[in-house]
Amino acid sequence: MDDLLVYVWVAIGGALGSVARFALSNAMVLLAGPGFPYGTLLINVSGSFVISFFGALTAMDARWPLSFEARAFVTVGVCGGFTTFSSFSLQTVDLIKHGATGRAIIYAALSVILCLLACALGYLAANAVNGAHKA
Repeated sequence: MDDLLVYVWVAIGGALGSVARFALSNAMVLLAGPGFPYGTLLINVSGSFVISFFGALTAMDARWPLSFEARAFVTVGVCGGFTTFSSFSLQTVDLIKHGATGRAIIYAALSVILCLLACALGYLAANAVNGAHKA
């Protein structure tokens, strides 16, 4: 039964993450217009930060260790539902298809670079908090 419960928590987290992604993506279109996928970029960068920060901060040897189920809820469920790599891929191809190859290259490069930097920053931030815990 405990194994099944993990799937329920992941499903609930995925639903929450998907709704948050939809809301933020729509808000960014209203704010910045539909010409560039700012919402997906923001989602992927912030999701990269959150998944690494939370993951590092809640590991068994971290400041606030959490159960496997709680970690799966946030990392696989919420972050998995929130981040949008498939949307990123489709939007990149759509930009190319509509003749905006330069924008597609900029978008792909920014997405990869900023998400990797956000992930590294999340890891470093969690290590700083964990270090304060161990001191």
